[in-house]
Amino acid sequence: MNRNRASSLDDPDPITIPSSQQPSSRALPRIKTYATSVASAGGPDSSSLTRRFSNLESAIEEEPQIHVDHAVAEEIAEIKRYEDFTTIDWVQDAAREQARRKARRVERAGFFDDRGKLGWRRTLWEAYDAGQGWIVVTLIGIAIGLNAAFLNIATEWLSDVKLGYCTTGFYLNESFCCWGAEGGCPEWRRWSSFWPFNYIVYIAFATLFAFTSARLVKSFAPYAAGSGISEIKCIIAGFVMKGFLGFWTLLIKSIGLPLAIASGLSVGKEGPSVHYAVCTGNVISRLFPKYRRNAAKTREILSATAAAGVAVAFGSPIGGVLFSLEEMSNYFPLKTMWRSYYCCLVATAVLAGMNPFRTGQLVMFTVQYDRDWHYFEVIFYILIGIFGGLYGAFVMKWNFRVQAFRKRYLSQFPILEASLLALGTAVLCYPNMFLRIDMTESMEILFLECEGGHDYDELCDPANRWRMVITLFLATVMRIFLVIISYGCKVPAGIFVPSMAIGASFGRMVGIMVQALQQRFPDAAFFSSCQPDVPCITPGTYAFLGAGAALSGIMHLTISVVVIMFELTGALTYILPTMIVVGVTKAVSERFGKGGIADRMIFFNGFPFLDNKEEHNFGVPVSQTMTADPTTLTATGMTIAQVEDVLKETKYQGFPIVEDWHSKVLLGHIGRTELRYALDRALKDQLASPHATCNFIVAPATSAVDTATTSTAPPVTSTTTSATVDFSKFVDPVPLAVHPRLPLETVMELFKKLGPRVILVEHRGRLTGLVTIKDCLKYQFQVEAHDNPRDDSAQKVQQEWVWDVMRWFAEGLGERVRRWSGGRVKLGDDRGAAGRAAMVGGRRGGEGEEAAGVDGWGRWGWGGRGGVGGSKECGMMCKEDFV
Repeated sequence: MNRNRASSLDDPDPITIPSSQQPSSRALPRIKTYATSVASAGGPDSSSLTRRFSNLESAIEEEPQIHVDHAVAEEIAEIKRYEDFTTIDWVQDAAREQARRKARRVERAGFFDDRGKLGWRRTLWEAYDAGQGWIVVTLIGIAIGLNAAFLNIATEWLSDVKLGYCTTGFYLNESFCCWGAEGGCPEWRRWSSFWPFNYIVYIAFATLFAFTSARLVKSFAPYAAGSGISEIKCIIAGFVMKGFLGFWTLLIKSIGLPLAIASGLSVGKEGPSVHYAVCTGNVISRLFPKYRRNAAKTREILSATAAAGVAVAFGSPIGGVLFSLEEMSNYFPLKTMWRSYYCCLVATAVLAGMNPFRTGQLVMFTVQYDRDWHYFEVIFYILIGIFGGLYGAFVMKWNFRVQAFRKRYLSQFPILEASLLALGTAVLCYPNMFLRIDMTESMEILFLECEGGHDYDELCDPANRWRMVITLFLATVMRIFLVIISYGCKVPAGIFVPSMAIGASFGRMVGIMVQALQQRFPDAAFFSSCQPDVPCITPGTYAFLGAGAALSGIMHLTISVVVIMFELTGALTYILPTMIVVGVTKAVSERFGKGGIADRMIFFNGFPFLDNKEEHNFGVPVSQTMTADPTTLTATGMTIAQVEDVLKETKYQGFPIVEDWHSKVLLGHIGRTELRYALDRALKDQLASPHATCNFIVAPATSAVDTATTSTAPPVTSTTTSATVDFSKFVDPVPLAVHPRLPLETVMELFKKLGPRVILVEHRGRLTGLVTIKDCLKYQFQVEAHDNPRDDSAQKVQQEWVWDVMRWFAEGLGERVRRWSGGRVKLGDDRGAAGRAAMVGGRRGGEGEEAAGVDGWGRWGWGGRGGVGGSKECGMMCKEDFV
């Protein structure tokens, strides 16, 4: 058999079609379907063309076997649900939905009575089926609101228990224990009057919370780690990640998130809020067959729940809808917008009814401003916007370096890493009053105006102004460092709130300095618009704008950030300053690269995702990136044993159907799952011989007879006289096909807009190759690497030096503990040291290789598969041969 086993996933070189088939470069490219390509063909013989036209006409005109084909399609769709690391073919999904609707219309036709009307039972069922979407969204919104209220209450109590306890009720946090009191109350007590003991208790609780959260994630739901926004964007786009939105991920995310935040790690809950909200939507929608079978309807629910997650996190329902539109979804029709709006409405209403803070506020840092701003402050607003852009670029650059180091050296120690990070964070943060408390509480303090009796450790006292400036500056610098090293550790962790806290501390620092400048020179012309007896500068507004700038800088969001900040304050007067700050931040951020940290994390993890925000101008045809001469199946002549050999020898997710391997006249395409299902049915149910001939394309005349006479026959049939097995009903006779000269940019737009799994490339009716999303991304990376070459050797040397220092410190600490305990306590053993050295050796061995390593004492250990994609334990970076 003439089968080429080269795959687009393995061949890094661009492939061109033969020169004999190269079209003129001056001809205008155009998309060609099968009808247009065959009509203009001149290569294949007339019988081949007639047969191909007949197949096309029969696929369009003939009436399918409604009940049998529908049952087969449902069974295959159920099998496909469990294919991990594959992409959904939205074109085929839409075709299956049309088949379901046709089957439902046929079924509905049998329920009319003598007068041509439906009975009341069927009418009631039709009404339920039509309104099932709104019922599902309502249930999901209620569940998300209840979960958000629980997380808020649990997080506040766990954060406060590190500092003290309530004598009237241990289950009460400080605000509930001292309800109505300003500056604390006698009922709330510190753990001790001796501050070093409080310091130790604070560190112990922080380490314990982080250890528990990391242990739960590692033991029960590894996908619960991190933010989840990057992966959800890929899932909504059609990438299948089994278990990422499952029940266990939802449960562990909901339990581990309060623990991770209360540990003091510089992580937030807003990103994970999107994850647990989408998990909730997936778990509840799977209870309804209508959504369990249809990926497109599930996509609507996931987009709506992503919006609800942001809505309950910020108390911003409209901002949540805009966030889903701007950041999460690449397909957002009006129907999905209405579902998102309603889901946000229900979730926020339930959260408001629960009233977790007993203040009527949906989030802790809601604030109201009653004073207007002045035009001379625009200069300082621009300064804050520049800071937001620089902050986002700086954090993304260094965080990805830390992520690379973590994946290379620390992937085997997620619990130890999280515990040590929490311990170090607690040691550094306790002396600083803005880092000691929860980040949402610190934002609440920094947002407040100084008037009205609100003060925190003399924040508004003019005598302590410069001490506060220094404290806020140190808090900003330390928090940036902690975010860089903490975001990405194996606990539920977001980056929204840490970024907002950083921006708030920087903005408050700028506001205090501007206020000091105005009070030092009140009669200057620059401050002439200030009224004499009214406070001119409000430092809290600068903190509020700084939070928006940092959030926009790290996520590259604009409209949704403005609306979220507006809904947080409810002040129309500060919409224009917010727009100015976010606009400047966006302009500065774009100078350092496109896409926020979620978008760049997608490419860092190697997920097959084409971003709608990017515009490309490669100037090459699709023939430069396609896989030439892919593995194909002939329409007739192949035996079941030969087809089985193809499945065993390859891992491709589909195979083009050609008339024969010489002419390569394209007749259709069959997916791997459909082919596997058909073979199993033929061998087990029909008892077909392995030497039986497979028939993938049926002649129109015979197919018409078969349709008329075998309407209730099983999907796979065989006859003893001809010893053939009919697989034609599993073949897609009209797959998406393009001309080799079509620009690559147009093909990428087809992937973005239509969402096929694969696009075939044919020239004058002959198959010349195929292209997948991964082929497009591979070529894009090659172009970027050629235009911007980078040498990572120095960075790898630095990583190895850091790892050697960490290992040397750990070995020294372990030796001292062993001596101090008289040998009774050992941190690690010989086998563990050898295994760790083997892991390092495996990492250095390259991708997909097994390597032996030698530790510092000369002991050998055997490491597993190293590099990217070596094993499923690689976190979110596992790359599979998905097509």
